[in-house]
Amino acid sequence: MSPKNIKKLNLIRTKLDKIDIQLLKLIKYRTNLVNNVLKLKKFKKEIIDYKRISSILKRIKQNSIKLKIDTKLTHRIWKNLIWSYIDYEKRKFRK
Repeated sequence: MSPKNIKKLNLIRTKLDKIDIQLLKLIKYRTNLVNNVLKLKKFKKEIIDYKRISSILKRIKQNSIKLKIDTKLTHRIWKNLIWSYIDYEKRKFRK
């Protein structure tokens, strides 16, 4: 890689690192909201709501199309996000 391209690459990576910090802050905020939802659930079986999961993934696909983002990419990201939070809720459930 040329020195010019290395410099460009480093600038892009710096921008990506800044976005990662923003994403982490959003994940923290989302986790706080999930904790609030978890407090409302009386039974562990309430953690997984397949209808809600389907609705979320459908909405993400529609918004991805509108924003011209690869739908397979966003589907995979949100599916992993959802199931990661389901795992988190199961671990934190205390009733």
